[in-house]
Amino acid sequence: MADKGKSSRIRATGRRRRPLGKGRRAARVTAWSAAGVVLVGGCGLGYAYYTLNGNIDSVDINAALNGDNRPQNVDNGSMDILVLGSDSRAGANGDYGKDEGAARSDTAMIVHLYEGHKKASVVSVPRDTIVQRPDCTAADGSTASGQRHAMFNTAFEAGGPACAVKTVEQMSGIRMDHFIQVDFTGFKKLIDDLGGVEVTTTKPIKDEKSHLDLAAGTHTLDGEQSLGLVRTRKSVGDGSDLGRIQLQQAFMKAFIEQATSVGVFSNPKKLWDLADTATKTITPDSELNTVKELADFAGGLRGLGADDVKMVTLPVQYDPSDPNRVVPLEKQSRQVWDALRKDKPIPASATKDAATGQADGVLK
Repeated sequence: MADKGKSSRIRATGRRRRPLGKGRRAARVTAWSAAGVVLVGGCGLGYAYYTLNGNIDSVDINAALNGDNRPQNVDNGSMDILVLGSDSRAGANGDYGKDEGAARSDTAMIVHLYEGHKKASVVSVPRDTIVQRPDCTAADGSTASGQRHAMFNTAFEAGGPACAVKTVEQMSGIRMDHFIQVDFTGFKKLIDDLGGVEVTTTKPIKDEKSHLDLAAGTHTLDGEQSLGLVRTRKSVGDGSDLGRIQLQQAFMKAFIEQATSVGVFSNPKKLWDLADTATKTITPDSELNTVKELADFAGGLRGLGADDVKMVTLPVQYDPSDPNRVVPLEKQSRQVWDALRKDKPIPASATKDAATGQADGVLK
């Protein structure tokens, strides 16, 4: 599924993306993209262009979904990006557990950039959400049959990135302009390259599965600890994936703050390390598979700070037939998707009566 060939890319028409400029403060958006993609936007090292370009693998989502009945690509200046964190245990990721088959999407976020790209909303989709998964074409060309009641994260397992995008588009009615996949090991190294992320825990967090042991208080987390934190589940809140999402969202806010204060542009070596790691960490769609395209994309996000990003979780309730699964609250979920489709803020009523995970405030 990796696409190294630039000439075979299929470009979308009627796209929402407007011409984007470059910006020295592009590092701000590293957090919510969870991939460091925007750090590439700050990289003005022309001599390194081909080296960084060679780091990038990509997938051609448009080609894979060509002919499918996708949502209309409304040209209103907004942009929607599906960001997935893969739970594959292949290669170096094997340190985090046994690979029980194809990778699933451990973390999923729909990032909506409003017109002008000065504000954003991020909708986290719990991996255990029960959805109707559509028929998909797998990487080998075979058909991955749909399923009426499937966990959301099985879409990536069944048909890779294109199936994940197709599932999100079906459930939201919103066309995804871009896709970015993030790797465990690369995420960890990116944090180390940044110099760590400072967080404050209001209570101790000890999780054997994620190998995290933090006392209450302020900590500067290295890459290993940061990865442990965003994977922590059983030891926070009610032990559900919803609680873990609350930790992830709080961590992303801290990550944004860190990315704005590391002095990247005054330190060429740090800039190079970040750009090199970022381009190895992510798998973007084929319209973001060069340093120039990533830089242009990142430049348009240079004004985003932590206060400009609203993070919510898809409104769900615990599945009455299985407390380890969640199901979308139909009315509230429709409010979320309708707001984003119309490029409007998500109303507070959309998250009313939704399950929370009870981990809010553990991290600040």
